[in-house]
Amino acid sequence: MKTIIPVDEENEDTTISGSFGRAPYYMMYDTVDGTVGFIRNTATDNPSGAGVEAAQIVVDSGAGVLITPRCGNHAHGVLRAAGIAVLKAMPGAASDNVKAYLEGGLPTLDDPHEGRHGAH
Repeated sequence: MKTIIPVDEENEDTTISGSFGRAPYYMMYDTVDGTVGFIRNTATDNPSGAGVEAAQIVVDSGAGVLITPRCGNHAHGVLRAAGIAVLKAMPGAASDNVKAYLEGGLPTLDDPHEGRHGAH
């Protein structure tokens, strides 16, 4: 299954981005073959609606899981409607979150925020 994580840089040991919609990149980890790839977030500079556009990027990627520290309620709705599980990231490296996910150690993110959290 393809798993998406918002990250700050294009490498597996980068830190998780604090913002889903404004993360510079999304790391895609494939649980079937263990491959890692990166998607540039084209929504990052949008003055509004970045989260919803970012959610559409995740949907279009074919991912089944998003691991993120936070997510706006509109983006969360798009992801859930597409059947994508949204899990709460732990602080640290993307690679550590992948490991925690594979071990079943990440909870569901059930508390999306109101969105539009100001300038970036």
